[in-house]
Amino acid sequence: MGAKRGDEAEALAEAYLCQQGLTVLTRNFRVRGGEIDLVMDHQGTTVFVEVRLRANRRFASPLESVTASKQQKLQHAAQHYLAQFTQRQHTPCRFDVIAFADLAQQPEWLQAAFN
Repeated sequence: MGAKRGDEAEALAEAYLCQQGLTVLTRNFRVRGGEIDLVMDHQGTTVFVEVRLRANRRFASPLESVTASKQQKLQHAAQHYLAQFTQRQHTPCRFDVIAFADLAQQPEWLQAAFN
């Protein structure tokens, strides 16, 4: 996704998830070999969020668009996040995917999309 549209999708995802009761901990957490779009708290659970803008309909679902390789990169970045923010190390964690087919439409939010 283009940088401008990607930033817009991430901002819309953040607003949507905050309306659902999540709280932002970190935006765009980057480490060598991976990035997490949003790190949020949901009732004591650390939630690592991948934001997808599905301009390409090649994938049937948002989860399918997050390949095994991308999942490994997200898990790698999450390990670094937990090592850096030690107060989150003992909280439950999950990986969510939030996807927009179009920025004007409500997103599809998959909680605990993968382990």
